[in-house]
Amino acid sequence: MRIRTTAPAVLTATALSVALLAASPASAATARHQGGLHLGAIQYDSPGRDTRSNASLNAEWVNIHNNTRSAIQLKGYQLQDDTGYTYVFGSYKIGAGKTVKVRTGRGTNASGVRYWGRTNYVWNNTGDKARLLKPSGAQQDSCSWARLGSGHTSCH
Repeated sequence: MRIRTTAPAVLTATALSVALLAASPASAATARHQGGLHLGAIQYDSPGRDTRSNASLNAEWVNIHNNTRSAIQLKGYQLQDDTGYTYVFGSYKIGAGKTVKVRTGRGTNASGVRYWGRTNYVWNNTGDKARLLKPSGAQQDSCSWARLGSGHTSCH
């Protein structure tokens, strides 16, 4: 009878240990990001044909994630590619644990999405590097890809 009553406790302890171990890489990844603000994912190749239509341009995007416990004011932060194309954030506060998507084309800014307003693509399909720069110009994070793959990359 003791075996039956302790088995659920052992299973619960094992499940908790596995959950904590699974959470460890996320904690380790958090430590790599200054201030917890980082590039999350990039759709560098707009799906379908590159027609330069606004819809196609907006299908090219970068996610910036705030994995801290506090909101961060992004005013003056910059998103930049290898060529030097630069998006500068106006006044925008990203909430704790939230993501903002920066789309290449035109649109109306809203919570969780910003529009670069470009009429041409930014991210090179065959290789590029996205940089997130602080208002001081210091690099906060970066993410690169070397060749055309799926058109999408996860940064961390």
